[in-house]
Amino acid sequence: MSAHHHVQPSATTPDDDADLARWDDDGAPPAPPRTAPAAWLRVGAELGDRLVALSGRQDLLVTCRPGTRSGAPAAFYPALAEIEFDSGLFAPLLPHEIHPRIVGDEDRYPAAWGALVHEAAHAAHSIWTEPADADPRVVQAALLLEESRAEGAHLTRRPTDRTYLRSTVRTLVMPDIANPQVQGIEHAAGLAALILGRRDAGILDAGETKAVADLCEKVLSTDLLATLTSIWTAAHRCADHDATTMLAHAQDWCDALGTAAPARPVPEDLTDLLSAAAGAVMDSMDANDAADLAAQAAANNAGAARSRAQAQDRAQQADQRRKAAATAKSVFNPRGTTVSPNGTPRPSSNPVTGARRPTADEQTAAARLSRALRAAAYRERTEERTTSPTPPGRLNMRQALARDAQRAAGSTPTAEPFTHTRRRNSPTPPLRVGIAVDVSGSMSAACKPVASAAWIVARAAALTDPDSRTATIAYDMNLTALTRPTHRAPDRVTTFQANGGSHNLGHAIDALDHGLELSRPGTGRLLVIVTDAQYTRGETANAITRIKRLTTAGCAVLQLTLTEGSRHLPGTTLLHLPRPSSAPAAIAKAASDAIRKTR
Repeated sequence: MSAHHHVQPSATTPDDDADLARWDDDGAPPAPPRTAPAAWLRVGAELGDRLVALSGRQDLLVTCRPGTRSGAPAAFYPALAEIEFDSGLFAPLLPHEIHPRIVGDEDRYPAAWGALVHEAAHAAHSIWTEPADADPRVVQAALLLEESRAEGAHLTRRPTDRTYLRSTVRTLVMPDIANPQVQGIEHAAGLAALILGRRDAGILDAGETKAVADLCEKVLSTDLLATLTSIWTAAHRCADHDATTMLAHAQDWCDALGTAAPARPVPEDLTDLLSAAAGAVMDSMDANDAADLAAQAAANNAGAARSRAQAQDRAQQADQRRKAAATAKSVFNPRGTTVSPNGTPRPSSNPVTGARRPTADEQTAAARLSRALRAAAYRERTEERTTSPTPPGRLNMRQALARDAQRAAGSTPTAEPFTHTRRRNSPTPPLRVGIAVDVSGSMSAACKPVASAAWIVARAAALTDPDSRTATIAYDMNLTALTRPTHRAPDRVTTFQANGGSHNLGHAIDALDHGLELSRPGTGRLLVIVTDAQYTRGETANAITRIKRLTTAGCAVLQLTLTEGSRHLPGTTLLHLPRPSSAPAAIAKAASDAIRKTR
């Protein structure tokens, strides 16, 4: 096999020797050096810039030109620190279409880039040199083993280059199979080293190389193939600079072939058989690579679709927040005017009938709820214990004795005998309660108890924590703020009536959510919806969307119903109250539970 021609001992050619001889002979000036076109010179320079990352070396020069001095598609000259590159590897691309300095451009010419990666592997790892008196046949065998060894070593440094190293099998190995320098058993052994050696180096898959493995086992015999496999596997573990060990493995290779070759019959069409087996390997590789590319493309498309969906979802959420802010601003207006969903004033639809002074029972209930909320919001002080080798802190005698024993033994003391306890007060979570009451004609029985409950909750929240907020909205098709988000408790109870038509719970929830920040964690959050839920399908869907968003954010949602014919809004905790007068107590208990569950 001629795979070893990728590492060249010298850069001189017969033409160069002739030029030097002509100079010595007749004194004529030497022939001008043959240079590549300027466009290919730029490509070579850019390949050299990228070669630093591939090989870890900064002293390498890349020359790219049509054809090479060595005859190989690419070759590395250790003595000159030069990599020679055939521009034909880039076909059908033209020089001005190739820009290796741009990361990612190499995906347009994977075969050419794979050849560069292969030579970079030689530049980084093929640094052993054979002695001057080494047997040429042994050196050739060592260079044959070096092919897969160098690529395997490169793969440990840059595993993402595996795709490009696979592409070199067709570019660099197939010419060696079609035009071998050796025949017979050595030809089959060389193919095994090039294909199966790359399999064991992790570059090719076992299933892809089955055709070559089966043919080599028939031609070489199972025992000889096992012996050769052990030799290249041992060579893979050889250090980059260890010429002695590498040549020893090469000698074992020559000895194994020298012993078996005379006794093994050679098929007349061996070259054709080996080429066909190698072609099967290439076809299997192409199929696997195409499947991998298709899977990667599908994954990329799925990721792009998810990104688009997430971007669209974020845009929708931002739009919803803007609309909710506009709704809250229009609903919680200073004059308490009833507004339509788009913010247009509707004073004729205002359900508010007036305001009255709270009764003694309502004031008592507010004080009782305030105490309950403070009890629910109370948090025990947290304790944090730390140890240290020095005061302050409580002395632990066992740790002190252990520290003395460590010091007496001459070891570094690690025991920490002092314990310090730090106690911290936990912040009291404030409360956020929003009440949305349905004022359609079927909810007239809820007007008085809900008006009383709204005042009681607002008064208790203000007495509990200055940062607590409550608000109440009456809704039919329009929206009316009965109480607004403020730290000040209302002085009077706002009374209202229920004689509206249709429903607009979705916009009511938006206004309460934005005004009280029901979607933001850190507070005890509760939304109370007083309704029989006798809605149309569209009204129900709009309400359920908002309720789901709040429950996902951790806000408790309670639905109070007064009649047996009431429907349940999915996502809410349904509480049926046969007696409307029990609504204040139910709302108070739900508010206490909400603040108690806050973390």
